[in-house]
Amino acid sequence: MGYIEMEHSFKRYQVGESEIIANNDVSFTIEKGELVVILGASGAGKSTVLNILGGMDTNSSGKVVIDQQDISHYDRKQLTAYRRNDVGFVFQFYNLVANLTALENVELAVEIVEDASDPATVLTDVGLAHRMHNFPAQLSGGEQQRVAIARAVAKNPKILLCDEPTGALDYHTGKQVLQILQDMSRKNGTTVVIVTHNVALAPIADRVIHMHDAKVKAIETNSIPRDIAELEW
Repeated sequence: MGYIEMEHSFKRYQVGESEIIANNDVSFTIEKGELVVILGASGAGKSTVLNILGGMDTNSSGKVVIDQQDISHYDRKQLTAYRRNDVGFVFQFYNLVANLTALENVELAVEIVEDASDPATVLTDVGLAHRMHNFPAQLSGGEQQRVAIARAVAKNPKILLCDEPTGALDYHTGKQVLQILQDMSRKNGTTVVIVTHNVALAPIADRVIHMHDAKVKAIETNSIPRDIAELEW
């Protein structure tokens, strides 16, 4: 078994008399420590997959096995504990607390988990040693995203889930952020899942899951993922 196994997963929504299928028989495997890109256009169902993997949403049927635990059967309390202890989230828009410094934003996240990393050390690791006492409004977009990554990483999560993490960033800053995420996988052994519509990111991944029209259309593996420095888009 893989570290993450999604098996015949469906997500259905009832809108009036109509049923919308956001995920239609989705199955894939992710190994521990891989960097995985889930690729697809808007509306393909990829963010729904991410939300289900992160315990922010539940599927309608099928299995979602994380580290040998089927979270699709978890109740609300179990899902809350799972999100708190096992998952780090990085979003396109940084969701920082505006009246807290960079350091305080990270400290806020580590207070809810055991065995967290030192917030100042993690901010230093993402290149923000000189900015940790600044407020979000005093930081560039790339710096804010690095704070958001530090906040997620400081929890020492088993899985790092990233929804369009470079979507609000310029080219050079986006590459810096991707380098941090790739290093988390290669050097720290964190399982990193990036959802994106940007086809150019596919070569950096160990595994690429292509989604279209709520289904997995193809899965490919890169035996030698490209270095971030070689990326262009």
